[in-house]
Amino acid sequence: MAEKKESVEAAARTIRRVTRKKYSAEEKVRIVLEGLRGETSVADLCRREGIPSNQYYRWSREFLEAGRQRLVGDAERQADSRQVNEMRAELEQLKQLVAELSLRDRVLKNKACWAQEISRFGDYYNHQRYHESVGNLTPAEVYFGRAKEVQSRREEIKRRTLEARRQQHTQLLRMAA
Repeated sequence: MAEKKESVEAAARTIRRVTRKKYSAEEKVRIVLEGLRGETSVADLCRREGIPSNQYYRWSREFLEAGRQRLVGDAERQADSRQVNEMRAELEQLKQLVAELSLRDRVLKNKACWAQEISRFGDYYNHQRYHESVGNLTPAEVYFGRAKEVQSRREEIKRRTLEARRQQHTQLLRMAA
């Protein structure tokens, strides 16, 4: 029973917290100024606004502290609309500059990547890929004069392979007979 009571109370607290009214800065200032004028008591003001009195006193303390800091000069000064517009324009310029530099960086990286890929393809094309037009040799083999050596080595391998296959075939025929 005690567990059920606790869960009901927890649910009620959650509902109160979620449905609690949120006050804007303007509303807080209005309530605090009305309380400072002293036309009504703080208790009546809090009851009418639906806030606890400790909340009013917290807002009042924060309001007065912010005013004190502003008068002392500790707080940053507020920018006027001209300054805000200038800062926005400068921000836009900086954003464009960052975008241009990022794009330039990406293009340069792509150029380096393309140069590397072209170099890799050139190596493959000249040193690894066999070309039918030059007797199934690589251009490098032809260029460096190794064409006859490579062709003779291939002919020797071909001759040995055919001889080995003939021997295997004759052995199979003998075993079958």
